[in-house]
Amino acid sequence: MRTTVERRNLGPRDVLIEISYAGICHSDIHTVRGEWGSVPYPLTVGHEIVGHVTEVGAEAGKHKVGDRVGVGCMVNSCRDCDNCQAGYEQYCLDGNTGTYASVDRDGTVTQGGYSTHVVVDEDFVLRVPTSIPQEAAAPLLCAGITTYSPLSHWNAGPGKRVAVVGMGGLGHMAVKIAAAMGAEVTVLSQTLSKKADGERFGAAHYYATSDLTTFEALKNSFDLIINTVSAPIDMRSYLGLLRLDGTLVSVGAPPEPLTVPVFALFGNRRSFAGSSIGGIAETQEMLDFCAERGIAPEVEVIDADAVNDAYERVLTSDVRYRFVIDIASLR
Repeated sequence: MRTTVERRNLGPRDVLIEISYAGICHSDIHTVRGEWGSVPYPLTVGHEIVGHVTEVGAEAGKHKVGDRVGVGCMVNSCRDCDNCQAGYEQYCLDGNTGTYASVDRDGTVTQGGYSTHVVVDEDFVLRVPTSIPQEAAAPLLCAGITTYSPLSHWNAGPGKRVAVVGMGGLGHMAVKIAAAMGAEVTVLSQTLSKKADGERFGAAHYYATSDLTTFEALKNSFDLIINTVSAPIDMRSYLGLLRLDGTLVSVGAPPEPLTVPVFALFGNRRSFAGSSIGGIAETQEMLDFCAERGIAPEVEVIDADAVNDAYERVLTSDVRYRFVIDIASLR
């Protein structure tokens, strides 16, 4: 692990951030283990970053020294394509620049938040409301926006029945946010071991998917299903849970391809979709939404030297519900 990112000279619109906390995302593990393709080692991962501004470029005006800020999963985009102009930088037609393991527009490889400092263009730096504890704010920059965006896009709210597949780092945030939006929330988890937590987070119902009667009992039930797991699922069974015009949205990213049976889509005019994080404006909207409603992830704060153990615990679902590194332990 690096103790700091290599500092470049601040560009005119850059912001230097001293990092306080960095969340551990399953994407970090996939990346460092090369499960999503080749990796530009040496690499510092981490895209759930919270800290404060210590220096700004000569032309930077959105943030000032001392501001409490965050950085999520991307740090640049082309700014000019239709998607960027519409505020969907995550879908940049020229490819957004990821917070780590990406080649930025200046040719450098981006380095992430398991570090003491990071330099980011001011347009990709978020304001973190003071009502959200810093350590809890970090996972909102990935887990929060990754679930908020599809819930918002597919209009989760009063009168809508939403199912959340998986009760991990993403899933527990999906439950909290969907419930806060006013939807009737059901958790679909392998076992009932986290049922009390799910109900505390706002779920009205909780079912074990290891019980095959679950899929029969819940046929044609949901307007929206948010699949948060990073492993293959039986698509036919889950698609069968959708009511007329219902949509199953995957936000988890298993390394193996998912097989989608087309005939399962024909019934009830069902849809299968994917969703990737959110644009900068929507991410700020999510942070403000969570601040106004008192929503925050459940976190376990660790020192930097416990990261390897934390990775193994993530893989066995032994965390409730997000590890966050205290970057002070690096200094």
